Amino acid sequence: MVAFVHTGRHRVAVLVRHGVLPMELGIVHQLFKHAESADGEPLYEVVSCALVPGEVRTDADFTLNAAHGPDVLGEADTVIVPASHEEDGSGSDGRLPAPTADAFARIRPGTRIASICTGAFVLAAAGLLDGRRATTHWKSAEHLRRLHPAVDVDPDVLYTDDGDVLTSAGEAAGIDLCLHMIRSDHGAAIANAVARRTVVPPHRDGGQAQFIPRPVPEPRISSTGAARAWALLHLDRPLTLRELAGQESMSIRTFSRRFREEVGLTPVQWLTQQRIERARQLLEETDLPVDRVAADAGFGTAASLRQHLQSALGVSPSAYRSTFRGPTDATGPRSRPSGRDVRRTPGSG
Repeated sequence: MVAFVHTGRHRVAVLVRHGVLPMELGIVHQLFKHAESADGEPLYEVVSCALVPGEVRTDADFTLNAAHGPDVLGEADTVIVPASHEEDGSGSDGRLPAPTADAFARIRPGTRIASICTGAFVLAAAGLLDGRRATTHWKSAEHLRRLHPAVDVDPDVLYTDDGDVLTSAGEAAGIDLCLHMIRSDHGAAIANAVARRTVVPPHRDGGQAQFIPRPVPEPRISSTGAARAWALLHLDRPLTLRELAGQESMSIRTFSRRFREEVGLTPVQWLTQQRIERARQLLEETDLPVDRVAADAGFGTAASLRQHLQSALGVSPSAYRSTFRGPTDATGPRSRPSGRDVRRTPGSG
């Protein structure tokens, strides 16, 4: 076993098991590796470990060599469990295999633990999801619910955040979850820089619907993309459904239906989400007073901004700005404003 010499940065340990999905392992390494401070210093170190060091089968036609064993889990600040097509912790009794249970026993209290896709079965089998809201790939959601009835399984979201325990849906949702953790640790500017570097969308809210198969749409159906682009240029002013639908030359009813089909949210929910992101950016990157931030983001008043930010993130605008613009140790993440569940927007399904 190769010794793990950490650098003092936030340590992310990825537990790989036989049958691991290579994409999910790569997601974690690529995204956290590219998170850098303003002076270019890496903010995380990422290391993969296995239950037994050595060769690990993947679900593809190649194997991986894991140099580290489960001791790494005891030295991690964040532990991430990707899916495995061989060892998903979802046996008929819903219990963890003994080697996995022994590995989890090494994790220190207070360590942030996250799963990607069916890695949620491991967290559930370890008892970490009891009484919590969690998600997994929509194909496996019902199985997770039957096997672990104490878990509040929500198959309609991309990821959930309960503070120190997080879960995500299928592979691509793992990207959203990792960016969400980076954003929670270091703010939207750094998370957006990581997204740009890896050429992925900078933010998809955890409450956005999973892309569950639906009937094939009519050919040559119009998109609502132009209306969304137009709205982003006019977030600072009141926007009506009639104006948005007019950008696509659609009736309000048709526009609302197609918008929901494409985005997974209603137009109003999506607008609120975009305004919150705009407010977060302004709070992080400018010294504008809160009432000006509220106006530029389209909330109108500081009180409205306060209400929406509190509902979405659990913090006030001043607390958010203090967290992400205040002094920080470049070798580790800022304290998170609060442990919170990334909820589905009310009325989104």
